[in-house]
Amino acid sequence: MTIPTPQAATPVEVEDAKPPAMADPSASKGGNGRSPGKMAWLRFKRDRTGVISAYVVIFFFVIGICAPLIAKLYGKDPYTTYGQNQEGLLDDFGSPMLPNGGISGDFWFGIEPGLGRDVFTFLLYGIRNSLLIATATTLLVTLIGIIIGITAGYLGGKTDYLVGRVIDILLAFPSTLFFIAFWPVLLSILVSPEENTPVWLTVVSLISVMTAFGWASIARLLRGEVLALREREFVEAAKVTGASPARIIFKELLPNLWTPILIQATLALPAYVTAEAGLAFLGVGLSDPTPDWGVMIQRGSDVYQSDITFMLFPGLSMVIFVIAFNLLGDSVRDALDPKTKR
Repeated sequence: MTIPTPQAATPVEVEDAKPPAMADPSASKGGNGRSPGKMAWLRFKRDRTGVISAYVVIFFFVIGICAPLIAKLYGKDPYTTYGQNQEGLLDDFGSPMLPNGGISGDFWFGIEPGLGRDVFTFLLYGIRNSLLIATATTLLVTLIGIIIGITAGYLGGKTDYLVGRVIDILLAFPSTLFFIAFWPVLLSILVSPEENTPVWLTVVSLISVMTAFGWASIARLLRGEVLALREREFVEAAKVTGASPARIIFKELLPNLWTPILIQATLALPAYVTAEAGLAFLGVGLSDPTPDWGVMIQRGSDVYQSDITFMLFPGLSMVIFVIAFNLLGDSVRDALDPKTKR
């Protein structure tokens, strides 16, 4: 048997065998020398639907943040009962005397039937409170989901099994029914029957309960991603070099998880807006006279037969915001991972 002897490499072969360090630095950034982040931004800017949705979402957040300033310039507040303090605004049945819910130059969105509060400022503060609760919940849910999901996926074993079972229970648990049943019990423990429930307690309870039941979905997603990533070559190489678990998580795993994290966060926020409004509508969240999207819709359901205009503005604004944010989430997903684009 003749053993083949290796042949000397030709000059062309030597030239082709350059080490990776000699390669063009722009190769890792794409053919045009752009980073993945810049490429995603360019893809997003070309998506007209995503750009328009982003402007709509920014508009809602701006008017929510600037609600006190806008109300001051407008000259009214959401708590004063103008219809009862001024004659000629409400009739004997408590309905606005002017057509279209009392819309006029003084009351841009009309006045509330019965109490006669200004609908425009009430809606501004309602958007502010709803977005505050939904944003805080989304941030906490994302943070807890990242910590638990990455920890369970990286450690594996009994930790992963225990976390997986907790996630399964939370995802199967009817959180809305639990909150409806648990809310009166919580109030009886924390608040005396003779006292009114503080608004801050209601807000903290809403955020706490929605966070407690909301982190499970993002944690399960990140757990599955980490289970796949921890067997990759770059993670094994980091372990061989003696890198600590914290360094592996923050330097190797987390940078590869920002895409699903951002996508889940952009899709979660509108869900919490509707969840908070739904609880307020059912009477177990924020309640009158605190401005809130759900409070306005609940109040509008009582007076829609005599004044449909009062429900029109909060209902239409919520629909626009939720649709815009969902479209924005879809555009962000397509920009970060164009292979998922349908």
